[in-house]
Amino acid sequence: QVQLMESGGGSVQAGGSLRLSCVLSGDTVRRAYMSWFRQVPGKEREGVACAYGNFYADSVKGRFTVSQDSAESTVYLQMNDLNPEDTAMYYCAPVLRSDYSDDSGCRTAAFGYWGQGTQVTVSS
Repeated sequence: QVQLMESGGGSVQAGGSLRLSCVLSGDTVRRAYMSWFRQVPGKEREGVACAYGNFYADSVKGRFTVSQDSAESTVYLQMNDLNPEDTAMYYCAPVLRSDYSDDSGCRTAAFGYWGQGTQVTVSS
């Protein structure tokens, strides 16, 4: 069983920065391809930073960066130069190899392992 706990969301003005954290616990095998997704109401969840940052969506490339601590127990998403279009609920999740592509990113969480999410709101 994998447990995920996201934090670090909040409200910022356009141009600001936030760093999201995702604390991991459980089966280390399922931590492969840790990824960040986001979702706005009425839209599908999209992978914005996949496979520990091996893939970034075009909309965040150059502004978002994934990192992890040395103990590999926490994954971070540094978000810079935020804009209102980044407003969403953000989730971290492990992704299976079969759900990841270098070209198109990540599709969904492995075995439905989603955290509770953390809300990011960017005002203009």
